[in-house]
Amino acid sequence: MKHCPECHNEKTGISASRDRGIAIVGNMNVGKSSLFSWLSGKETDSKNFPGTTVSLTEGHIKTLNASVYDTPGILSIFSANEDEIVSRDLLLPQESFNPISTILLVADAKNMKRSIAIALQYAEYGKPMLMDVNMIDEAASRGIELNFEKLSDLLGIDICTSIAREGIGIRKILTKLKSPRIAKKLINYPDWINNFLDIIEKLCNDSAISPRVLGLLLLAGDRSIEKYLLEKFGPELLEELKDLAADYRKGDSETFRALLANLYNKKAEQIVNEVQEIEPPRKSPFLVTFGDWCTQLHTGIPIALAVLILIYLFVGSFGATFLVDTINGVIFEGFIIPWTAKILAPIPSEFFRDMFIDPDFGILPTGVFLALGLVMPVLFCFYLVFGILESSGYLPRLSILLDKVFRKMGLNGKGVIPLVMGFSCVTMAILTTRLLDTKREKNIATFLLLLGMPCAPLIAVMFVILDKMPFSATLTIFGIIFTQTFIAGFVANKILPGQGSPLIFEIPPMRLPKPLQVITSASQKTYFFIKEAIPIFIYASLFVFLFQRVGGLEIAEDLLHPIIHNFMGLPEKSVQVFIKTIIRRESGATELEHLSSTYTNLQLVVNLLIMTFLTPCINAILVLFKERGKKTAILIICSVIIYAVLMGSLVDHVCLALGVTFT
Repeated sequence: MKHCPECHNEKTGISASRDRGIAIVGNMNVGKSSLFSWLSGKETDSKNFPGTTVSLTEGHIKTLNASVYDTPGILSIFSANEDEIVSRDLLLPQESFNPISTILLVADAKNMKRSIAIALQYAEYGKPMLMDVNMIDEAASRGIELNFEKLSDLLGIDICTSIAREGIGIRKILTKLKSPRIAKKLINYPDWINNFLDIIEKLCNDSAISPRVLGLLLLAGDRSIEKYLLEKFGPELLEELKDLAADYRKGDSETFRALLANLYNKKAEQIVNEVQEIEPPRKSPFLVTFGDWCTQLHTGIPIALAVLILIYLFVGSFGATFLVDTINGVIFEGFIIPWTAKILAPIPSEFFRDMFIDPDFGILPTGVFLALGLVMPVLFCFYLVFGILESSGYLPRLSILLDKVFRKMGLNGKGVIPLVMGFSCVTMAILTTRLLDTKREKNIATFLLLLGMPCAPLIAVMFVILDKMPFSATLTIFGIIFTQTFIAGFVANKILPGQGSPLIFEIPPMRLPKPLQVITSASQKTYFFIKEAIPIFIYASLFVFLFQRVGGLEIAEDLLHPIIHNFMGLPEKSVQVFIKTIIRRESGATELEHLSSTYTNLQLVVNLLIMTFLTPCINAILVLFKERGKKTAILIICSVIIYAVLMGSLVDHVCLALGVTFT
């Protein structure tokens, strides 16, 4: 049944000028919040849903002129759980929220049956829907292959794929959201349900909500839909409908909900069998045995140490030395930089030329060239290693191995996942803390992420700088990072009230990673990062260039001289490094590499530690406020900044006292 938007707005009191609304829905832990962050950007607002204690986060998609809502995870639209009720009731007319015109359903590529069952339920609303199958990289690592074209034909809607935590697939989702399609209604209900739905359609034919959903929710005894019908049609019709529902149902609402769950799950399983193939893991006795070794203390610790050494050799030595030197020496210094200087030479304005090619502050040497020639090759190597660890099934086993250690820090083994993810991207790692079970665990994990997790781009530059120094410098920096992470977690566990939760999660079989799949995934992630990062590198370089030209750097260096030089033992030029660090961590790190000739080795070690401990980039700060609230976020940020300054000073003074110079 078609419905006139103007009539809908008039009847519900919603202004016709309001934006369209897009509801992001799906099961728990499928990446809805990661997707929401990429779609909505930085400007978000938290709103309490009427009549509940649940808050929804609202953002705005400028290209679509639409409001987008991040909803709680849901198992069924017929659930009586408060969080799940909100995910369903958002589709009812609400005064506080824009009318929902599109459903964006996020599916877990590893568990499509559960996601398709939810899609079949939301299809009953008769609203345009788009499905985004997220975490396709994790599904591929488990041997899961999906026929998305066939799935689209079966459901009658467009299917997108994504790796939301990396921002991969976002552009296609935005394109498809411009013209989503209405899903097919695939469930064959018993005749008595269809008869009841026919009656509802005749009695409620001018409802803003699909009569089919009204009928199903009435049979399920849903209070929210009863309230809507009361306000829409009055008490007499409501009582008549409730009596009809009781007569047709011939049992309690719980039995009816179980019947519906069975219908949706059976249909979802049928669809999954048509579109999904799972390549069984090779029945290798060695892989099974090796997987067991990874979880046992006496064998797991040596394996973990061996993995760390291999990561260092590949990312630190091969990536940060051979690749970086080759790309910089042959491509940039040998070709691009000289040619750029020749092209800009005829320009009469020295200021304009310097803005682009000044070796200390120019946009090209300190922005573009450092991003492409220094960050990109090492980052690609890191993603290759991370992809191998992820697709092999090693990371879940590392969680089991470190469960007892993490319990000392107020977490369980699942805490390994967001902390390891922090070595990729701190912003997305904060979002993955949602998989932890308690608020206490989420706060501890977030604090540890902000306190000392160097993200992949920062690690890339760190390896480039540290490769020119003795191994003792690398050992000192990462030794301090890991030690202080454990100590900080231990202290937080003692201070914060509450108890830890048990470790319960799925362990995939050990697999041999597919090289092409790992390389493709690493290439995609590197490309999307560089595409996002280069404009920020350029803006940061331009800001520092202009700030230096108006004398701002000299003033800042004079003002901060007592703290930076006297207290922390760093050169005055560290000011511009810290300015870029605040804008984006890796931008500050590349600036440090650019100025490294003016530093002693000890000063480089101290500066790298402070950059690691300082609050990360602006995106991470915004996510921190959204996920943990203003009070907790401010407390964490202030603690981290003070700690970074004190720790940097302590390392400097202790090393000087002991005569340690890392030379």
